[in-house]
Order: sequence, then C-alpha cells, then structure tokens
Amino acid sequence: MPNQYNKRNFYDRPLKIGTRGSPLALAQANETKNKLMDIHSLGEDAFEICVISTQGDRVQNRALSEIGGKGLFTKDIEDNLLSETIDVAVHSMKDMPTELPRNLEISVFLEREDPRDSFISEKYKKIEDLPQGSVVGTSSLRRKAQLLALRSDLKVIEFRGNVQTRLKKLKEKVADATFLACAGLNRLAMYELGCPLPIEKMLPAVAQGVIGLESKKGNTQVLDFIQPLNHDLTRIQMLVERSFLAVLDGSCRTPIGGHALIHGSEILFHGEILKSDGSLVHKNVWSGSISEPEAIGIEAGNVLKEKGGKNFFE
Repeated sequence: MPNQYNKRNFYDRPLKIGTRGSPLALAQANETKNKLMDIHSLGEDAFEICVISTQGDRVQNRALSEIGGKGLFTKDIEDNLLSETIDVAVHSMKDMPTELPRNLEISVFLEREDPRDSFISEKYKKIEDLPQGSVVGTSSLRRKAQLLALRSDLKVIEFRGNVQTRLKKLKEKVADATFLACAGLNRLAMYELGCPLPIEKMLPAVAQGVIGLESKKGNTQVLDFIQPLNHDLTRIQMLVERSFLAVLDGSCRTPIGGHALIHGSEILFHGEILKSDGSLVHKNVWSGSISEPEAIGIEAGNVLKEKGGKNFFE
C-alpha cells in the first residue's frame, strides 16, 4: 500500500488543525503546520487551521480560578476532536489538565521554548525597582503568590487577556507591571520585551513553553503523520512535570511551580507550592535517572503534598 502521507493532501483533503484564536495560539498552530509542511514536503493547501472559540477566551471579566480553571481553554477544542471535526489540536501544555478525555491522547511535544517568565513594565526594569505599593497585574495565582512572597508590599490585580491585551492595559497604566511567558514573546517575535527571570527566582508553571499535539486515540494515521515532530527530551520533561502536577491535583486554582532540567542521563526537578498570598512557600529540588521521569515527579508531589498538609491550598 502506498504511503498516504506522501500525497498532496491528507486523506485527499487538508489536515484540520484546531486552535484557539489568539495571536499566540495562531502562531503555535502555524509553527506546527510549517514544521509538518517541511517534514512531509507538502504545500499550504494540505492543511487547514480551524479557529475554535473556548470558554476561557469568551469570559474575560472573571478570574480563571473562579470559573473553572484550565479546562476552560481546552474543552471546546477537545469536543471538536472527539466529533472528528478536526484531526489534531494544538495546545499550550501549561493550559492542559492532567486528566484528558478517555478517547484522546497527547503523545507529541514540540521542542520546548524558553520556559521562564518575563517581567514587563513601562517604567521599571526589575521587581526590586517597583516602589512600595505599586500595582502589578496578573491572572496567574502562581505568579501572584510568587511575587507576594518576594514583595508583600505590592498590590496585585486581576489582568486577563491575550499578550496584546495585557500590553495595552500596561500602556493605559492599569498596572505598573505584569508578567508574560518568554516562550509566548519569542513565538510572537517580541524577543526584546521585558526582563526574563531566573527559574530560581520565579519558578515557571508546569509545562510552560511547550506545545502539545492532541489527537484521537486509535487514529494511527494522524499519529504517524504528526509523530516526527516529537522532541524526546521535552516529552521526558512533561512526564516529570505533569506527574508532579497530577499528585497535587494542580489547576488554575492552585499556586504551583515546577520545572525539569535534563543533564545527560540525570533529571533535576525544581518544585514548589505556595499559599495564594505568598505567606508560605514549600520548595525543593529532586534528582534522578532519565529512565524514571514519572517516579521523580510523583515523589516530589508527594513530599510537597505532605509538607503542605490537607488544607494548604484553601
């Protein structure tokens, strides 16, 4: 049987790639499409990018922690995968719940972009420069807790919206500063914007900087087609970090940071949990073999869960 993927079109029609509609989400979908075009020597007409509105995008006037957390950015897209309206979904992995719908899987991860957070301000170069009582905008409970752990004198306000919306709010002086992911800035070609923060100072969200491709289980033709994009070291990082998050039942309602570094055959994992007001932080560093990524994440999660106690995140 001839290889279907050498055809001009996928299944004699374009491969349908589902994504959110923000500039960053579209940049990630186009990055995926361009890589597939290169690998399979296909043209633009072999792909169709399908923009799907999600509840997280539609509801902008309330905090994510109030309206349901991470699934708000994924459910509508996953419904389209299950109904086979689209073939593959492109996600920011930091938005993905640790439990997926029973018939879906994420088995392809693009190589990780810069996982760090960037400090953004019209007037100040770093957190330490902010005058006492300055207003910082963020929709992330993790960033809020980490910031208050460093500077309890600052005021943190809700700051929803895509990258462009948040930068506009900053220009309008709604806040003195905010934070954006370096990965998103890089993918939008805003390389010089802000000041990247070391992970030791502000530990990133689990899976920050990673694009994951989700598809329907059992659809081997789609999986075979997208599999060449998988970056194995990034996949190992995801096994550590998402195992850690799963133990802690992490969502947008919980301030959690986690990042796995790979040095040769060893994994070094930084993990932390925080009270939402930054008043208490439990963190540590774990190491182990690259052959046991999930065990490292589970151990770290269990240790911090025990340290925090039953009602830590309340």
